Amino acid sequence: MITVYLAEIPAFIEGEDIVIQYCVYEGSKLLSKKKVVMNYVRPVLVGQVSMQRLLKELKSYKGQEIVVLVHDTILFESIRGTLKTKHTDLLQLAKLTQKAVAAFGNISIENVSTNALNLKKWADTIDMNF
Repeated sequence: MITVYLAEIPAFIEGEDIVIQYCVYEGSKLLSKKKVVMNYVRPVLVGQVSMQRLLKELKSYKGQEIVVLVHDTILFESIRGTLKTKHTDLLQLAKLTQKAVAAFGNISIENVSTNALNLKKWADTIDMNF
């Protein structure tokens, strides 16, 4: 099973770059650790953009069971389809992300925000300073 820890750092000032960080593990073996800097995206859309970027990076693991751990409730709820918002840009991008996740196959997204122990492990693993 592949476990992916995903973090995204939005830019709150227009024109600044956003940062997407992820670590890919198979069991306890680190396969990849990457930090991607991208052009400005509105903060509400950063989670969707980061998930779409991550899915492109994970194509080589497509046949395996993948669990993506995120600390982003908006991303998690939008992929599940339970997000209650009227933000049209977010809803349109969420539909594209949902389709990409569904097309990927054997992948599940888990939100670590609701469990303190999982959140601590996620924070220690992702190490925002790498």
